[in-house]
Amino acid sequence: HVQLVESGGGLVQPGGSLKLSCAASGSIFSINDMGWYRQAPGKQRELVATITGGGRINYADSVKGRFTISRDNAKNTVYLQMNSLKPEDTAVYYCNAYIAVLGRRYPSDYWGQGTQVTVSS
Repeated sequence: HVQLVESGGGLVQPGGSLKLSCAASGSIFSINDMGWYRQAPGKQRELVATITGGGRINYADSVKGRFTISRDNAKNTVYLQMNSLKPEDTAVYYCNAYIAVLGRRYPSDYWGQGTQVTVSS
């Protein structure tokens, strides 16, 4: 059994910063890609940023230069540092990881429960 647990969401004023964390736990053999997605009310879930096991990073155009994704492989944790936040960044942020589980032949996608980020004055 594998679990992704997110933390760090909350309410922040425009221009402020937040840092999200997502820790994976359970019978993990290895973790490949990790990433963050978000879903605003009435909209589809969209990619925010991803990072491969080798450290290759991809950002959505809307967050480039403001958000930074990183990972600590020893802790099975991925982070999202969000700076210069805008009201349009308001959404539920979901952690995603592609994980190889002990005893299983192929890796699978796992999702966290989501954490709310609200940017408002």
